[in-house]
Amino acid sequence: MPPKPIKAKAAPTSDPRKRSKRGDGDDLTEVGDGTEQDDWMQAKTLVKPDDQLELNETELKEEFTRILTANNPHAPQNIVRYSFKERQYKQTSSVDQLAVHFALDGNLLHKDSDEARRQLSRMGLSEQKEEVAEAEGGAAAEEGGEEGGAEGEGKEEGGEEGASPAPPVAKGGSKEKKLTNQFNFSDRASQTYNNPFRDRGTVTEPPPRASFASNVTQWEIFDAYQEDFEKQEKSKEKKVLPGRKEEGKTKKKFTMTETSNDDISRIESATKIVERMVNQNTYDDIAQDFKYWEDVSDEYRDQEGTLLPLWRFSFEKAKKLAITSVCWSPGYKDLFAVSCGSYDFMKQGNGLIIFWTLKNPSFPECFFEADSGVMCLDIHPQHQHYIAAGFYDGSVAVFSTVERRDGPIHRCTAKNGKHTDPVWQVRWQKDDADNNMNFYSISSDGRICLWTILKNEMVYQDVIRLCLPDVSAEGPDGIKVPTTGCGTAFDFHKQKDYLFLVGTEEGKVHICSKAYTSHFIDSIDAHNMAVYKVCWNHYHPKIFITCSADWTVKIWEMKDKMDKNEGGDDSRKPLFSFDLNNSVGDVAWSPYSSTVFAAVTSDGKAFVYDLNVNKYEPLCEQMVAQKKKTKLTHIDFNPTFPMVIVGDDRGNVISLKLSPNLRKMKAEKKGAPPVDEATKIQREVEKLEKILSMVREQPTEATAN
Repeated sequence: MPPKPIKAKAAPTSDPRKRSKRGDGDDLTEVGDGTEQDDWMQAKTLVKPDDQLELNETELKEEFTRILTANNPHAPQNIVRYSFKERQYKQTSSVDQLAVHFALDGNLLHKDSDEARRQLSRMGLSEQKEEVAEAEGGAAAEEGGEEGGAEGEGKEEGGEEGASPAPPVAKGGSKEKKLTNQFNFSDRASQTYNNPFRDRGTVTEPPPRASFASNVTQWEIFDAYQEDFEKQEKSKEKKVLPGRKEEGKTKKKFTMTETSNDDISRIESATKIVERMVNQNTYDDIAQDFKYWEDVSDEYRDQEGTLLPLWRFSFEKAKKLAITSVCWSPGYKDLFAVSCGSYDFMKQGNGLIIFWTLKNPSFPECFFEADSGVMCLDIHPQHQHYIAAGFYDGSVAVFSTVERRDGPIHRCTAKNGKHTDPVWQVRWQKDDADNNMNFYSISSDGRICLWTILKNEMVYQDVIRLCLPDVSAEGPDGIKVPTTGCGTAFDFHKQKDYLFLVGTEEGKVHICSKAYTSHFIDSIDAHNMAVYKVCWNHYHPKIFITCSADWTVKIWEMKDKMDKNEGGDDSRKPLFSFDLNNSVGDVAWSPYSSTVFAAVTSDGKAFVYDLNVNKYEPLCEQMVAQKKKTKLTHIDFNPTFPMVIVGDDRGNVISLKLSPNLRKMKAEKKGAPPVDEATKIQREVEKLEKILSMVREQPTEATAN
């Protein structure tokens, strides 16, 4: 199409020419005829090149259409191919316009293709395939071997239609690892442009800024899906306890899936830190008292002390339950565990195991719910995440705070040693010769059992059976049947692992040994009612303490056979006896002194004694319960801090700080070298031995007002 004429301004001396309009699309302006009316307008004229083509009106209105295409300019347009049908050469109408700039040949094969089958056959993997057939009862039958492998190889070579080959199996018997891509066609390195090398989700070489987000984000999403898929697979592999049949509904109930908690678990650590910071500000006054408060009035009184209430731990689910045991963690000085159940056999229900920390008194660190009341627990001294527990229904179980489970990892049943009466105490012991963890339990059925935790099960062994030699019942044929004793508490010696004490519901205390299962080393008629606690002294190897429902706390000395023969009846009397005017629920020796112990009673009071200061009266008798008719059930000293925790029958735990008079220690001389542990133990033994030497001839009976 010829170019349009160029518009230019005419010279002032040139004569204007008037031209008519050529069409609607022409923007030429009409020029005046030289009159005065047109003098004010600037005249325009057309400057035409010399070689411009002259076109008439029809040629100017003609339209020419242009279309832009993506055809390859180098593609041939006259390709001729031979047609065998028509037996002649014919020109091809469609020409391939695709231009290939880069091509990469892959080296992966589909696992179901013929080439993949032939490769597996050459590598010998087809001989190790397993054919699994599921029967209606859910039994699985495995068929393999060289003959089956040969048949599978022949079928693959023949390429029978309709046959679905079994997935290849590795030599270890497990299935081949799933490919990274669900379509099984390409590997990870060729799926994105400029993909960096990665090791377990870590970018070692950063890609360009433009492609970093697309590359890394895609693989982070992919890894998240893979991790979630593996968690679901692991959750399906649920261990079945031996001797227990579980139906499908029960299996679904106890199967743990963590898919919905992934988002919460990612911020769990940060949330816990923020929660502790908020609680530190909320309970700042209590924290200051815990660190720095000392009762100044103790300086003006020698034989009196006080208990300062600190934090109060309460949980909504434990309001209607009683604290049945308390135990400090041996590895974490601020962490303790409590068990919740009911001492009323007419009001039995669910139970709880709760972990509290002094850093967060508002909510438990973790907790476990049980279908029966938890009557006792104990934390493993070396592996603090293992907790042994005894239940009201007679079973014992082992929980783990590391494994994310709602229930125990091991629990006994009626087929593998379950007690027939409530379990009142459990206690961990040193690992056996095969490095298997084990613990002991005592129950009202008269059995003391040793439980050994193997890889996938928990086995038991009866250590001793309690019986009443003086009382026997008559059978149907007049045969005398020995009456079974009811065990309530026991404690192992601090130095001799084979020696342990057993308290019974009849008020007796038996000194037993692991080597003798049929008789006791010694028996003492300690109390008139049930013994609630027996406990060895932490320093003296022959002194132990007992408490009972007959309102008394007694301190005893284990004597040898020669001493018993010489002492006569006096050898059966306690060294000290304290009447607390109500049923004593628990008693505990202090970890810092051989002469200090504390007890709690059912009228809500706590008592602290120090034999080195006063052998007759308590240094502290204080009402701890906040409400009337609240019974205190258990007490325990913190192994590091000067404080105790007390549990009641309303599910509450109260922490109390000891005043200076209740924890007096012998002042060291200035400049003296630090005292080692052995010297400290020797001094505590000598201190207690000096007090006992004065009362061995005539035991002292003390009564608390």
